[in-house]
Amino acid sequence: MAKFAMSKFHFSLNMALFAAIICIATIGMQSCQKDQGSKTSYNPAADSLRFSKEVHLRNIRQLTFGGNNAEAYWSFDDTKLIFQSEWKTINNQGCDQIFVMNADGGKQPDGKRYNLVSSGKGRTTCSYFLPDGRIVFASTHETAEACPELPDIGQGRYVWPLFPSFDIFIANGDGSNPEKLISGKGYNAEATVSPDGKYIIYTSTKSGDLELWRYEIASGSHVQLTSTLGYDGGAFFSRDSKKIVWRASRPEGEAAEKYKELLANNLVEPSALNIFVADIDGNNVQQVTNLSGANWAPFFHPDGKRILFCSNHHSPKGGMPLFDIFMINIDGTGLQQITHSGTFDSFPMFSFDGKKLVFCSNRSADRKPTRDTNVFIADWVENPDHVDLNF
Repeated sequence: MAKFAMSKFHFSLNMALFAAIICIATIGMQSCQKDQGSKTSYNPAADSLRFSKEVHLRNIRQLTFGGNNAEAYWSFDDTKLIFQSEWKTINNQGCDQIFVMNADGGKQPDGKRYNLVSSGKGRTTCSYFLPDGRIVFASTHETAEACPELPDIGQGRYVWPLFPSFDIFIANGDGSNPEKLISGKGYNAEATVSPDGKYIIYTSTKSGDLELWRYEIASGSHVQLTSTLGYDGGAFFSRDSKKIVWRASRPEGEAAEKYKELLANNLVEPSALNIFVADIDGNNVQQVTNLSGANWAPFFHPDGKRILFCSNHHSPKGGMPLFDIFMINIDGTGLQQITHSGTFDSFPMFSFDGKKLVFCSNRSADRKPTRDTNVFIADWVENPDHVDLNF
């Protein structure tokens, strides 16, 4: 009996070796390893939040479950996410506040999944981690404890308010010891931090237009990086801290007059935006996209040669706007659609190890329409194989 079992073992081993030899001989070592791994480590049937054609995403997990949750960004050690939320289950303020959660969605040491790190007063937006674990975010709480009133913009228009009471604050990772870091006349928000920890880039109206500014943390000095008429905002640094990517409008003629009129009333209509890159001193500006509609929420791929961004340029004419995440080479070639949920997908950010992507979406496992925007993370598949191509 033992001899029979041993014979079966040798037969199975020989068959496995034979299969491996055939695999390597026909498709190569790396492809074979990917193929074998995909069969053993990934179960497509369990990936209920993934949609067909999403070849670069696997194992999508939902981390929030109601209301509006947006702009979720990784800590530099990839263990936490910071995000803004008006989800009533965790926030009764009535407008966005800033929260931190574990990147795996698990409970934190105090037993909570989501911890408030802003004051709970005023309105907040655009939070980000520093490499040392501290956080930055914009808030109106010093002007008033209540949420600032939203402007009456009428029906059928998508307009963002630019609250002039927004200033940028810095605090410990748990929200303690908050201090005003960047202030001044008008709107100051949309701050992100360079991976080398030297700079913060932000958007401000203090020069009379929506421009990008760079703040040096060590010296406290400010440098204006853009000066062309239009909305320059939502900037991020490349992984090597040598370049920036951002969204910008470049209105001309009648559109420019309309832009200036809205800006005078602390408003902006982000319906015509494209993606730009430059060196971190604002030089060597290059327009990456030349697409219709709103192209925004850009983030560098870890290789620094590609950019992920959100766009509605492909929306059906006459239909509801459709926002998806796309990827493009930094020279403007190779446009590729990444998400295909048919809903809203935006705010992509790679983890610092390059293995995962966090994004926000209206998708749901049951495929039912919802206006809830939630936070999701996914494994990033750099080289899709047959499991991904045939999902």
